[in-house]
Amino acid sequence: MPQIVIEPRIRGFISLTAHPEGCAANVREQVAIARTGITPNPDAPIRSVLVLGSSTGYGLASAIVACFGYGAKTLGVCFEKAPEGDKVGTAGWYNLAEAHRLAKESGLTFRTINGDAFSPEVKAETVRALRDGIGPVDLVIYSLAAPRRKDAQGNIWNSTLKPIGGRYDGKGFDLRNEAVTESSIEAATDDEIAGTIKVMGGEDWREWTTLLRDEGVLAPGARNVAYSYIGPEVSSAIYRRGTIGRAKEDLERTAHELHTLLADGRGGGSWVSVNKGLVTQASSAIPAVPLYLSILYKVMKAQGSHEGTIEQMVRLFRDQISPGRTPHVDAEGRIRLDDWEMAAPVQTVVEELWEATTTENLANTTDYAGFKSDFYRLFGFGVDGVDYSVPVEIDRPLV
Repeated sequence: MPQIVIEPRIRGFISLTAHPEGCAANVREQVAIARTGITPNPDAPIRSVLVLGSSTGYGLASAIVACFGYGAKTLGVCFEKAPEGDKVGTAGWYNLAEAHRLAKESGLTFRTINGDAFSPEVKAETVRALRDGIGPVDLVIYSLAAPRRKDAQGNIWNSTLKPIGGRYDGKGFDLRNEAVTESSIEAATDDEIAGTIKVMGGEDWREWTTLLRDEGVLAPGARNVAYSYIGPEVSSAIYRRGTIGRAKEDLERTAHELHTLLADGRGGGSWVSVNKGLVTQASSAIPAVPLYLSILYKVMKAQGSHEGTIEQMVRLFRDQISPGRTPHVDAEGRIRLDDWEMAAPVQTVVEELWEATTTENLANTTDYAGFKSDFYRLFGFGVDGVDYSVPVEIDRPLV
């Protein structure tokens, strides 16, 4: 069993390494918050949950809240790389290894199917697993975020982060040099728009939901939630009004279709939850977003309203989507978990700081230190209580 000292190897918006014990410590922190933030209702339990995209970010937090907050049998689907020889696995793999270990220790059910969630084979394997003691499921969480998708017909689609209708010229942020920059991004072609919708829109969510219903593995009153983001005006040209935004609009239209499909008079239905902007590999890749998030962190921490992924998911489950709760939605039918982020007292200050921020005053006008810390923690680095000078075992199975 190889034990090695692991250091971060950052390339752009990803790390080529992950620290098993740092990832484990992150998961333990989230489990503790889920256990203290949730008081299950024995008269309206969540018995079984399926999380599509369960290894990092909001998907991982959702699986943790389901399993450790509510005691639900939890099945996750994701695509992660296991450790091999002296090569470390991905952060998502180590997150799940610890979640599996803690669940087994506590007598809870937490299982993972590791494979391409877009593929018919993984969909079929998931149905078999649900029939084999996990389901039928009370809640489906759709939290997939991938750069490409191979559909059931074998076509490969790629997503892009581009504006629509004209070039983007505006502020950006160079993660490598930690500098405020001016970014230019050419407008997307029609093919790039179509590809992004195919990857990030509602088609695959519809396929999953229809399959689960037709195979009889959805419980009466089952709820079905996909995650999205809207964001502020400063990033709208390359996000909400860009290719990703067009895909999210498709996702929201799909939610209305699926809501009709699942509405059964017992509380069932489908919703999109618009979540708060937080540090993820995906968000770090968008030119304006790291700078925006650094400013947002500063403002929300100062105002006492900052939440991480696990706090957001505790609030979503507890207040919106657990049995017996009626989701509060906006005029478009979306759950707005970004309500604290988009509140006027927050966004007014964010806009002022956005205009004022330069490379020279970055430390004063933003919480870039907090952004950077959260970025490193995605891969298990910079976690309090972990001695990174000590060799660690990298072969951690999903028990």
